[in-house]
Amino acid sequence: MNKVKSLVLAGLLAFAPSIAMNGQALAQDNVAAAAAPAADNAAAPADSAANATEAAPVAKVAAPPRMKPTEGIGMPKPGEVTLQEQFTSTGHTARWLHDKMLLPLIFAISILVLALMLYAMWKFRASANPIPSKTSHNTLIEVVWTVLPVLILLVVAVPSIGLLADQYKPAPKDALTVKVTGYQWYWGYEYPDAGIPEFVSNMLTEEQAKASGEPHQLAADNRLVLPVGRPIKLIITGADVIHSFAVPSLWVKMDAVPGRLNEKSFTIEKPGVYYGQCSELCGARHGFMPIAIEALPPAQFDQWVLSQGGKLPGAAPAAAETAQAAAPAAAPVADAKL
Repeated sequence: MNKVKSLVLAGLLAFAPSIAMNGQALAQDNVAAAAAPAADNAAAPADSAANATEAAPVAKVAAPPRMKPTEGIGMPKPGEVTLQEQFTSTGHTARWLHDKMLLPLIFAISILVLALMLYAMWKFRASANPIPSKTSHNTLIEVVWTVLPVLILLVVAVPSIGLLADQYKPAPKDALTVKVTGYQWYWGYEYPDAGIPEFVSNMLTEEQAKASGEPHQLAADNRLVLPVGRPIKLIITGADVIHSFAVPSLWVKMDAVPGRLNEKSFTIEKPGVYYGQCSELCGARHGFMPIAIEALPPAQFDQWVLSQGGKLPGAAPAAAETAQAAAPAAAPVADAKL
């Protein structure tokens, strides 16, 4: 009997550590089970908020209505013999130089040369001068025909050099950057500042252009939308061959060369639709890759950017400032919970 008791006692002593460990594990499981509902309840509002945020539809901004072109503005006029009406500062200077200085000067020189030629033909005709003149030099005439052209060139050079400098002046830091790519045979536009990826622009058919009230072979399905009154910087390149991005009424013309980034900056003065074309022979459909620029007031341009899923300049810093302003208010609550 004593032996049996000894064996039972020895067995109990042998299994005592494992029983104690199982008891502790069971107690820990019970504590964890009791804490789990509380944790689930605490996480539930956060999950609900996250789900609500994901489920909430993102408000989509509608694009402004497509602008109708104005007859004679941003496009050629029937019977036009001068440059198109200009809507940039460099365009105004160029048209003034062309219309007020160069054309009158060319006309005057042409009339003067014609008059001198007719006078010489009449004055020195064979019937009136049976004995030809032996005059070989005339100091006054030689001085005049040397000095006068030099003075004319100096007068023309001053505004011309100023116009050249303005045409290639670097864009300001706050300019809107748009990348323009020429393809065979269409244009691609990308807005890196606004986060709008590249979209392509193709020519409308004659029926589509007529239905939308636009000139045939100048109208495009997707226009290059730009703001009025804001500096614009175009980064122009070509994807295959050399193209040329040209909009006469904005005094914009720049070659699109593969492997090279050319820059053109300008500021549009008036809302409207401005048309242009590729001005470099680039292949079989060179004449069918028009350029259509839709210049919108700043508020409508911002609306268009948002409708394309883009972001407005300064939107990210504003959000960051809001987050920073809210952070100090949340800190005491977190400390109180701890």
